[in-house]
Amino acid sequence: MKILIFYASYGGGHLNAAKSINDYIINNYKNFDVELIDCMKYVNKTIEKITTTAYKEMAKKAPWAWGKIYADSQKGPLAHISSRSNKIMAIKLLKLLREKQPDLIISTHPFGSQMCSYLKRKGKISAKIATIMTDFAPHDQWLVGNNFTDYFFVANDKMKTYLINKQIPKEKIHETGIPISNRFLEKFDNKKIFNELNLSEKKQTILFFAGGEFGLGKSKTIEIFESFMKSPFDIQVIGIAGKNKKMKETFENIVKKYNKLESAKIFSFTNKIPELMSISNIVVTKPGGLTTSESLACNLPMIIINPIPGQEEENAEFLEQKGAAVWIKNSDNPDTIINNLLARPNKLIKMEESARKLGKLNSTEEICKILLNN
Repeated sequence: MKILIFYASYGGGHLNAAKSINDYIINNYKNFDVELIDCMKYVNKTIEKITTTAYKEMAKKAPWAWGKIYADSQKGPLAHISSRSNKIMAIKLLKLLREKQPDLIISTHPFGSQMCSYLKRKGKISAKIATIMTDFAPHDQWLVGNNFTDYFFVANDKMKTYLINKQIPKEKIHETGIPISNRFLEKFDNKKIFNELNLSEKKQTILFFAGGEFGLGKSKTIEIFESFMKSPFDIQVIGIAGKNKKMKETFENIVKKYNKLESAKIFSFTNKIPELMSISNIVVTKPGGLTTSESLACNLPMIIINPIPGQEEENAEFLEQKGAAVWIKNSDNPDTIINNLLARPNKLIKMEESARKLGKLNSTEEICKILLNN
């Protein structure tokens, strides 16, 4: 069986979800031939470069504009332009599909699903199409051409209900959660991790994601980080600054300012997120689909910061409504919210329980079983 997994480089979540599926198939289904492809890069490298750069710049400098595009792309002229451009790009994708002859196409980005469903409607391909929705709230761009899509994988029951209300047959919809790396199933030696980081096993540990390339060079992130550093509670913080060098330097300066060198560790990049989550009590993060799914799978309460308007704000609303997260908005005083939360262990226990209910630790395995064990 030949499988193609399509993603597009708009934020890291689509790629990481695709990689999780790809790795799981390689490790567990030896007789399947699987390939991972950036479908946007394939159809037009120039368009892909311009659009991914535009997305990153907008997310950094004009998030309100991205929010407007996100909302408008569900309806009206923008939705039609998007569909038309996808038809043009689908013709280019057909060359690849004829060459590879896949039996199954898995897409973690709506563009991949749209292009393939268009080609299927035109009778150009016969492969089964599976769409993996990588957010906690639905968007109609995922549903373009849904009559020719065979599987929809969603994060929660709210999304399942939304799709059913859009007349998508119930048997096509699977509430599996967003695929996460198999490494989150591993059992870690927490004592060893604490020792390696030179941190205490007895203190509450906060894992703080600064937002990486979307530059939360934002003053709000710094303000929130500083709230943890000056908090009267006996906590320790692991800060992940990602690709943002300025942010790393700023965090390190704040750590020195409050003389917290022993209880705060700052990293630019790490590939040990499963290990760090296993020793943490709270995660501070933007509400991207992937980090959120990983946090829920580890039963971790979340403090949400700086969501990009659009899908991330919808994710934030969902998680706060379900009791798994607290969202610090721009108008809020972070000192008050953080210290209130740290002062209420019962509230944190309830948030942990809510995260446990929403967490889908075996999402990747379940998706692969549904698709490949038939």
